Amino acid sequence: MREAMHAVFLYHAIRAGLDMGIVNAGQLAVYDEIEPRLREAVEDVILNRRLDATERLLAIAEDYRSGGKRREEDLSWRDQPVEKRLEHALVRGIDRWIVEDTEEARQKFARPIEVIEGPLMDGMNVVGDLFGSGRMFLPQVVKSARVMKKAVAHLLPYIEAEKTAGDRAKGRIVMATVKGDVHDIGKNIVGVVLQCNNFEVIDLGVMVPWQDILKAAREKKADIIGLSGLITPSLDEMATVAEEMERAKMDLPLMIGGATTSRVHTAVKIAPRYSGPVIHVLDASRAVGVAGNLVSKTQRAPFVLEVANDYARLRKAREGSAKEKGLVPLAAARANREAIDWQGYVPERPRLIGTETFTDYPLADLVERIDWTPFFRAWELAGTYPAILDDATVGETARTLFADARAMLERIIEERWLEARGVIGFWPANAAGDDVVLYEDEARSRERARFHFLRQQIAKREGRPNFCLADFVAPIRSGVADYLGAFAVTAGIGIEERVAAFEAAHDDYSAILLKALADRLAEAFAERLHERVRREFWGYAPDEALSNEELIRERYRGIRPAPGYPACPDHSEKPALFRLLDAEAKAGIRLTENFAMLPTAAVSGFYFAHPRAHYFGVGKIGRDQVADYATRRGVSVAEAEKWLAPNLAYDPARTSAGDLKKAG
Repeated sequence: MREAMHAVFLYHAIRAGLDMGIVNAGQLAVYDEIEPRLREAVEDVILNRRLDATERLLAIAEDYRSGGKRREEDLSWRDQPVEKRLEHALVRGIDRWIVEDTEEARQKFARPIEVIEGPLMDGMNVVGDLFGSGRMFLPQVVKSARVMKKAVAHLLPYIEAEKTAGDRAKGRIVMATVKGDVHDIGKNIVGVVLQCNNFEVIDLGVMVPWQDILKAAREKKADIIGLSGLITPSLDEMATVAEEMERAKMDLPLMIGGATTSRVHTAVKIAPRYSGPVIHVLDASRAVGVAGNLVSKTQRAPFVLEVANDYARLRKAREGSAKEKGLVPLAAARANREAIDWQGYVPERPRLIGTETFTDYPLADLVERIDWTPFFRAWELAGTYPAILDDATVGETARTLFADARAMLERIIEERWLEARGVIGFWPANAAGDDVVLYEDEARSRERARFHFLRQQIAKREGRPNFCLADFVAPIRSGVADYLGAFAVTAGIGIEERVAAFEAAHDDYSAILLKALADRLAEAFAERLHERVRREFWGYAPDEALSNEELIRERYRGIRPAPGYPACPDHSEKPALFRLLDAEAKAGIRLTENFAMLPTAAVSGFYFAHPRAHYFGVGKIGRDQVADYATRRGVSVAEAEKWLAPNLAYDPARTSAGDLKKAG
């Protein structure tokens, strides 16, 4: 009751001009979530609208708890007409009675398609309006989509039997994760949100080559093509799709999305390759507006022109960056390396030399190591765990999502839905310039593997080194016997069967929830093994005793950087890592042609133990380092540029043979 009164007072005070206040956000109900009966009674008191306002509020007070929720489930909505029951079920994400209510509506309407076009779409329009206005959040929208899909699934046989089925979809969108990439959580969420807003979505899945994307767009008479990807090589695949669309003389709008994509990259690298509209979509909340503009007869032209002009300005502004401004020559960057006194440091010899394999690792042992903040971000809920659970805006949704996640996590563990597998290893190693050489044994005479790292080239102020991961391993010339570790882990063994079962039951919410939890378990597995590496397998910190919060904040010694991430951005180093670990045979993880890992809930990388080892971003690099890197790796400059595209401080298309000769 108190929470409801505070929420109502704050709501009206802000509308009346309040611009500063002190509130306890953790005990503040969301205004729109207060039950209407209670909200009206509270407003009567706060706004002094009735003489008997206090008596009326006291009369219903016993029925409510804090925040305006009944002590018992309120099923009064079940007494409403079927149209209102369907709307309530969609908005609240309740699927308990959806089949029987849908059947009742089918009996009431002349044709089954009218149930979809009428009450079901009316309910989804409410969902879309609430989401668009920020009063509803992604987890709730995905639950609403689950209800909608179950209702439509019940009606489809009747619609097909009539053989006159039609729809009033706003537009048809073919979506795909591009070739070589297996990540689809973000794509699936965007698809659900678009479907909730009356778009027909044809999802081609993951690792889809451009030929299949264009073929589906033609055969399905798509209005829009949507591309998604998470790993950096996917950026090139998206550019290839754009080129092939241009070659095929298509004019469909192309929507670009995914964690590694950006408005700038889309403007500079993708849009110039296709004469049709190319639009970057930041997240699911923007997808509906972008798609709506692209299919609108009146809004499309001005919207496309506005974006094209914006992208042209971005390209013009980026032209200067082709001159590699702000970079120092590679030789100068190497001269400014991290200065470590190797003669004053004795590396600890790992207790394990070679590899150790883990099969069916206990998932219960990983739960306490889960970092929940990225889990909420995957659902586009902004905030840090656990504070997000008490957030004034998204707290209610976050708490519901968290409860669902914990309940599913219990089932994952108890019913053994997933299996965690992993492999770790340690080898004698020394740095050779910006490379790290691993040896067969302590004799250090036979090379087992070699990893090639990149160095920061950004101009630093005095006293700040230009870092490279190789700096944290003793160089050969030092005579110091050092070591390097590696790992590959997954918590996704068995996930495909479970996800397929959820999708067959039209339960996108549970499918996405399971994938998100598997990702978190994989990261927790990597964190747990790193902890054991420090204390047991390498053993350089045997007495470490850190809380989970301290572990999440990386308050420990050592790092575990992964190929494809800021400190070592080249994904093409993964095959050497996987060969070293025999990761496919020992951990059940394989690489796609663009070096994405399958299962997707997987993590791989290196173990560095030096006390001064830390994470950093390589950032932009120049032609001289790319040429040097290509030579070290034994590949062409063009091949190196392909995999390092996001890090290039220049446009390869502007590089002449003379430039390359100078760089070499």
